Amino acid sequence: MIYLITFLLILLSALFSGLTLGFFSLHRDDLKRKVELGHKEAIKVYKLRKRGNLLLCTLLIGNVAVNTTISIFLNSFATGFTAGIISVSLIVVFGEITPQAIFSRYALTLGSKLTWLVWFFIVIFFPICWPLSWMLDKILGKEMSTIYSKKELVKIIEHHEDSTRSDIDFDEEQIMKGVLTYSDKIVSDIMTPIGKVIALEADSRLNIAMIRQIRSYGHSRIPVYKNSINEIIGMLYVKDLVGVELDKKSIKDIIRTKIIHVRSDRKLDNLLNDFKRTRKHIFIVANKAKVLGIVTIEDVLEEIIGDEIIDEFD
Repeated sequence: MIYLITFLLILLSALFSGLTLGFFSLHRDDLKRKVELGHKEAIKVYKLRKRGNLLLCTLLIGNVAVNTTISIFLNSFATGFTAGIISVSLIVVFGEITPQAIFSRYALTLGSKLTWLVWFFIVIFFPICWPLSWMLDKILGKEMSTIYSKKELVKIIEHHEDSTRSDIDFDEEQIMKGVLTYSDKIVSDIMTPIGKVIALEADSRLNIAMIRQIRSYGHSRIPVYKNSINEIIGMLYVKDLVGVELDKKSIKDIIRTKIIHVRSDRKLDNLLNDFKRTRKHIFIVANKAKVLGIVTIEDVLEEIIGDEIIDEFD
């Protein structure tokens, strides 16, 4: 009978200790997200975990009460020193270390299976625990939410992609990291410098040679300048060449003169919004009167997906 009672008390100690670590290793916000996704185990655990201070008081008071009972019970069958050594050894090894090691690894699974038992203890200890939890709620306030920085989210994504248990693949990792980091960059990081920009002189005549030259560029939009590259006056849309009579017009006759300038230090998230708002695909990058280059919506998308978009003309 002594051994049976001791075993039951150690089992209760292990349950209280393991449940305490297990439940509070599961953050409330993480559980709430799983609940919103319909995770059955999280639904059971979250109903308890959201009552943080009441749950904490119940488990700790239960654990202290059981451990104290173990010491008193063993002391009645052995000398003080011997009882102390036995009770400490049993509590530390089987009532603390072992259950906490198990519950820390399988917190959600074990917690969901034992919610009925926790609710039972909450009812038993409610007269003592509710006033304590109420005071803690008033003094400490609501449990703080965990907010991750963008750099931390990037690291989380990397760790998930590296894990065999995750369904995030390399392409998804690249895109998610690009989405989180592209707004930290500016136009000058992705623009095509003016020295590498293909542009046309406004007074150039449209003839067979010019058409072949434009076709060789492989671009759907080409900046057009007058006098110098710092004086861009419009944009040639290659599709506008369809049906144009050759040798009768110059490039300036068919260009679209509405062009938009952006500064080189503009953030990429603002730039993307500019592209969506104006419905343009290409902007001229200029600081004051000096043209620095061009930037396209494709440049922004490449930064987001973390890879170069290559079409049949590249």
